[in-house]
Amino acid sequence: MPELYRYCIAGKAVTSMTQVLNQSVVVFSQNYLPMTRVNIKRAIALLVTGKAEPLDFDNGSGWPVRSPSLVLYVPEQIRLTMASQERVWKVPPVNRREVLKRDHHRCQYCGTTKRLTLDHVIPRSKGGKHSWDNVVTACERCNAFKGSRTPTEAGMKLLHQPKTPIHPTIAFAEQFWRERQHEV
Repeated sequence: MPELYRYCIAGKAVTSMTQVLNQSVVVFSQNYLPMTRVNIKRAIALLVTGKAEPLDFDNGSGWPVRSPSLVLYVPEQIRLTMASQERVWKVPPVNRREVLKRDHHRCQYCGTTKRLTLDHVIPRSKGGKHSWDNVVTACERCNAFKGSRTPTEAGMKLLHQPKTPIHPTIAFAEQFWRERQHEV
């Protein structure tokens, strides 16, 4: 394959345009808040229509994409140039589906993924509320063992402290910056 079609992605040589089209691009808001990842085709559409501009944080890492009449350099990060209305996001209700999703379908006491129920960390009989900070996913076995006691009273430890879900954009931004710190 001619050298013209060799690209470097994360230090590895890429020789196929299909491999380039499978890459993703980080999209930043106008305020430089990392919002999401999009596929390279969507990034090209945003760049060509002028809705985004390239950001070159990594000094030249990205992909040249060729058409018969144009060579477009697509960087790993782009920034939106248009003002977008932020979607209204509400904290989801505390229900089985949302709690299981937050806890990644794992018991928060033993880590199993089988026969899951909801458990109130501080039992309702002891004044515990049905809130994001007090409800966790638990398997039937752990839930029955704990009963109407607190985890401390039952000698059990939570794998993760329960917390209210945050806006998906904020969650993505936190993850993005955590990953960037580990790369340096």
